[in-house]
Amino acid sequence: MKPTHIEHIGIAVNSIAEAIPFYEKVLGLKCYNIEEVADQRVRTAFFMIGQTKIELLESTDPEGPIGKFIEKRGEGIHHIAYAVESIEERLREAEEAGIRLIDAAPRRGAEGLSIAFLHPKSTFGVLTELCEDRERDNNKQ
Repeated sequence: MKPTHIEHIGIAVNSIAEAIPFYEKVLGLKCYNIEEVADQRVRTAFFMIGQTKIELLESTDPEGPIGKFIEKRGEGIHHIAYAVESIEERLREAEEAGIRLIDAAPRRGAEGLSIAFLHPKSTFGVLTELCEDRERDNNKQ
């Protein structure tokens, strides 16, 4: 599969507004983007640290995936996202290797990335996201 880097670490929080001060005032990071992804029933806030992002995830619906996650497990690390090229091919490789896919095809995620999730039961308990920045990849060509 050969990911290029960790794209981001997703952290589920009850409130982005309450969490941002920790990242800005304690860690000294800058929140550079807050975005709602309506179809995923989540609001996100992003911080850059090196080549990796921290993505805070706040549920906009208690029945959404982040709302259910927080209800069951509380706040904390939700997923790790890896940057890949040719996401469709990476999904096919994962499936051929016996990995259970949550998303058989990529969909649009925050910041315009193409994303797809691998089921944690196939990835040793870690919800794994594959991300492709097609705009950046197209600019390389």
